[in-house]
Amino acid sequence: MKVDLFDFDLPAELIALRPAVPRDAARMLVVDGADAPFADRTVLDLPDLLQPGDVLVFNDTRVIPAQLEGRRGEARIGATLHKRIDLRRWQAFVRNAKRLRPGDRIEFGSDVTAIAQERAADGSWTLAFEGEEPVEVLLERAGRVPLPPYIAGKRPADSRDREDYQTIFAREEGAVAAPTAALHFTDRLLDRLDTRGIGRETLTLHVGAGTFLPVKAEDTDDHAMHAEWGRIEPQTAARLNAARAAGGRLIAVGTTSLRLLESAADDSGTIQPFAGDTAIFITPGYAFRAVDGLMTNFHLPKSTLMMLVSALMGRERMMAAYAHAVAHGYRFYSYGDSSLLLP
Repeated sequence: MKVDLFDFDLPAELIALRPAVPRDAARMLVVDGADAPFADRTVLDLPDLLQPGDVLVFNDTRVIPAQLEGRRGEARIGATLHKRIDLRRWQAFVRNAKRLRPGDRIEFGSDVTAIAQERAADGSWTLAFEGEEPVEVLLERAGRVPLPPYIAGKRPADSRDREDYQTIFAREEGAVAAPTAALHFTDRLLDRLDTRGIGRETLTLHVGAGTFLPVKAEDTDDHAMHAEWGRIEPQTAARLNAARAAGGRLIAVGTTSLRLLESAADDSGTIQPFAGDTAIFITPGYAFRAVDGLMTNFHLPKSTLMMLVSALMGRERMMAAYAHAVAHGYRFYSYGDSSLLLP
């Protein structure tokens, strides 16, 4: 499909620079699969929009301070880690990469250094961190939260972002970007979901910086997704399959949860345990196997995530929903409002 089919105009003032306070006060646009009018609700209404026995599936990845500023001699080098290779090596997108050669040492300050080992075909570099301290310790010392470019271009990251850009489910360190659909959840909302009889499960997908990369191809067939590492425990898969067999719906909270569930599902729709990389690219025409709905924020024009929600709901339906969101002043992107998509 032509990438231009997923384009739309978005006024810059609708890009959220801070999350709603409290988080569950964010607005939520409800879109069903029929031609019913769109419903303007809030995230706190979510329990009333689901049924007892439904299960929300969250991503428990935790964002690490993966953005680094350093020097190679007199040259300034910026690095955003996006995928772990092993205990000491990360794949990274590098700013000013033309000044790097294999074997160069980059000094990031605070006694944190890394060796640039090799450049991949996509332009990213393998960085090997020196020393014996865990890389996570080094990043806490020298790194900062890698805010999405559409926020970072308008203001610098600050101490508030260290908390704002984590979900309350964040446990497994390794993400470069937050699974932002879950940023809206609070203890108050979870209590209401429990009272309603709506289940919760977690999986892990370490979101990479590739999620922010624009689609440069003109046709979706020519776009290559970056791989991300994920895991679904056997017990989690068994509970999800049992809930669905009992008539409950599986509602993915965020496109990261959805992509991992779909990667783990077999042809019958049974979710299998999973541990490894996924580079699944979901576009219109994809037959969903594992999920019955999606809660997600509003996405970039011509992005892979705009293609994903169009695959779930239909392109025309989603373009109309986004036109409604723009006309009614919904806030967009990572810190923005939410949508509940029920095909």
